Parts: sequence; structure tokens; C-alpha cells
Amino acid sequence: MDFVNLGPLERAIMDVLWDAKESLLIREVQALLNQRAEKPWAYTTIQTVAERLVRKRLLFRTAERKAFRYGATKSREEHLTELMLTALAESPDRSPVLSRFAQSVDLDDALRLLDELARRAGRAPAEQPPGWVPPPSVD
Repeated sequence: MDFVNLGPLERAIMDVLWDAKESLLIREVQALLNQRAEKPWAYTTIQTVAERLVRKRLLFRTAERKAFRYGATKSREEHLTELMLTALAESPDRSPVLSRFAQSVDLDDALRLLDELARRAGRAPAEQPPGWVPPPSVD
């Protein structure tokens, strides 16, 4: 399954559903999408794309009277983690990819990653540089 090649409307629908606290009807998704859209999206277009996302297993749907409620099958964080792991698995030698990634992320993200890896290994978190303020938790 190719998560990277989502179209703009597929990504927008996923963002709306990830931000929602519960599954939504297509008309609710449409209302939220059209709040930010330059040109309003048609109900049938959104429904067609939502069904495509169901087939891609990114969304689930449940019947509600004569309509369906749609929700994300996994959180945004789970989805992005899967994307990162899939991209990493594409390389026959992960070391250069991991090195390049480590060099590319900003310092706060690098330190957060070090802390998570230290916890995973059962060690104390990494030493922080003077004046460093931890970024807000994403829990």
C-alpha cells in the first residue's frame, strides 16, 4: 500500500478525520473541508474519495440510517510512523539513511528521539545542552 501518494483531497479528508474526536458523516466532512477551501467540494466527490480511502484501509465506515460514518483506521502518529518505517525498509543499507535523518532533524527533535531511544534501551535520557527547553509532549 502506498501511503505517500495520497492526493490533495485524500490528505485533506484524512486531516479532517484525524482532527475529529469521532467518526463523521460525509456531509460533516464536507462542511469542515469547505470551511478552508477556495472552491467548495461536492458531496459526491468527497464520498467517492472517502470510499477510495476505505479501500486503501485508511478509513473505516459504519452504517447510520441511510448514510455512513467515516473514521481513520489509525491515528495520524501511527500513520506517519508507518510511513517512516516503510521508507526506511526501502533501503538495503539503513545506516546511511538513519545517519542522514539524524543530521537533518532539528536539535529539539534529535534530543526527543535520543530520549525515546534511551528509554527503550532502559537508560537515562540524554544530557541536555545548557539552556535547552524540552518541546511540548505529543502524548
